[in-house]
Amino acid sequence: MEVVKITPRGYCHGVVKAINIARESGRSLEGPIYALGQLVHNRHVLEELGSVGVKLVDGSNRLEILDKIEDGTVIFSAHGVSPEVRRRATEKRLRWIDATCPDVIRTHDLARDMAAKGYFIIYIGKHGHPEPEGVMGEVPAGQIVLVETVEEADALNVDAEKIAVLTQTTISVWDTDELVERIKAKYPHAEVHNEICRATQDRQEAAVEAARECDAVIVVGDRRSSNSKRLVEVVRQRAGKPAYLADNVDDIDPAWLRGVRRVGVTSGASTPSAVTRAVITYLEQLPDQPA
Repeated sequence: MEVVKITPRGYCHGVVKAINIARESGRSLEGPIYALGQLVHNRHVLEELGSVGVKLVDGSNRLEILDKIEDGTVIFSAHGVSPEVRRRATEKRLRWIDATCPDVIRTHDLARDMAAKGYFIIYIGKHGHPEPEGVMGEVPAGQIVLVETVEEADALNVDAEKIAVLTQTTISVWDTDELVERIKAKYPHAEVHNEICRATQDRQEAAVEAARECDAVIVVGDRRSSNSKRLVEVVRQRAGKPAYLADNVDDIDPAWLRGVRRVGVTSGASTPSAVTRAVITYLEQLPDQPA
């Protein structure tokens, strides 16, 4: 089977930073070391970090997770945390290390600055994802709202002279454009700040372009990875081609490949290269599949 190796793919700079910080911490620091939530959304990475002594403490709310940790070192994930989490960690006398992605830090700074200037913030992002939790914690309650769907955008009822629109860094470029259009239609004076990171945009655009010349696309990534799931969605929606998410070779369903002669392979920003290479090798050894 012909395999199109879509580039760019795999680790982004924010993930590399977080992994390197955690590895070095696990190897050099004494005492217990904890990752506050999934450092990056990929189980292979988390298993490797566990092997060097970084223990995962996971849950849906960073403050609640933090209460489970009594001593040692805590590493904040690439997705960022709210100021309240930092304050609580300091109160508990924990050593804390910040592995937040630089792009996410920029969004935190922007949210804090816009709020201080009196803007009401409409934040486009995913409910239940840790990145919005951290960013929204920078802004006083009642001065920010999270919007994920067109229905939520249409239901907005904001009465503010100054409105700013910010975005989660790992969501779909095209979905964001649609939501921004809806918001601007209701609030023409809103200032839009597209915070989707360059790595996310580049991977989505490359996947859609390559998919047009493929019979199907496999995205190698974790099911909790927002950017990996978005890659699947944009290929289906923008290129009109079948796309599937596989954590590793064992996840590949033979039914996905029926009638496939050329398959594209890409991977999420937190997927180790070794896992993607194993998928590519497996597919290259397959013959063209009958319909």
